[in-house]
Amino acid sequence: MARIESLDCCSPAADPDIRETVRERYAAAARSVGDAGANCCSGSELITDDQREVFGSRLYGVTDREALPEAAQLASLGCGNPTAVADLNQGDTVLDLGSGGGIDVLLSAQRVGASGKAYGLDMTDEMLALARNNQVEAGVENVEFLKGAIEEIPLPDDAVDVIISNCVINLSGDKPQVFREAARVLRPGGRFAVSDVIADPDMDDETRRDMQQWTGCIAGALTGEQFERELLDAGFAEVEIWETHRVHAQASSAIVRAKLPS
Repeated sequence: MARIESLDCCSPAADPDIRETVRERYAAAARSVGDAGANCCSGSELITDDQREVFGSRLYGVTDREALPEAAQLASLGCGNPTAVADLNQGDTVLDLGSGGGIDVLLSAQRVGASGKAYGLDMTDEMLALARNNQVEAGVENVEFLKGAIEEIPLPDDAVDVIISNCVINLSGDKPQVFREAARVLRPGGRFAVSDVIADPDMDDETRRDMQQWTGCIAGALTGEQFERELLDAGFAEVEIWETHRVHAQASSAIVRAKLPS
């Protein structure tokens, strides 16, 4: 089976500056929230009504949206709602990879209660500032936002019970390392529950090489088979992948769940 390393050498995955390119686009998205809202994964600086059907806060229930500040909703850049399928319990410690404006961190903090904790990890100063402002406005205390890359998680081994993420893993240029790091920081028996974009097996090379499509969450997406293989190689088990809706002519949003053996 084709591994992620087998992507064409001209793919943005081989670009050493891909992380900085992604950072710049998300920083611009955070700055634009005060205007009309933004979504990097829509492939546009601003979300149109049509795009909000497949990206952004409309993928959350009304109750969830009403419980959060408007800025957190406007900054929602995801393709799903991982908190709805993560089976969060009171007292859990949760880590959101690529937490953006903080919508999933704040929802997770409410679900795990005062005895639990929710970490948000993001590499973009502008997003971290926005998320911390949203935390203050929401009045949620059991939250901590960390600066760092999802390939180098700034937490010790066996630190969290659950990892979530919303349309971020596809942006990484080193996805196997993301999964290894996720396995490292999860406790034995820990759960992995993310929303991400899954590429069709026949996604064309032109799309794969398009940096705008990469930063727009499409070109860097793994196929379902690749996603499962990489999770298994990193030590996960019980991998489940199911598509939820189409986000592109050659890609779908999907829920991906897995567990570490206990």
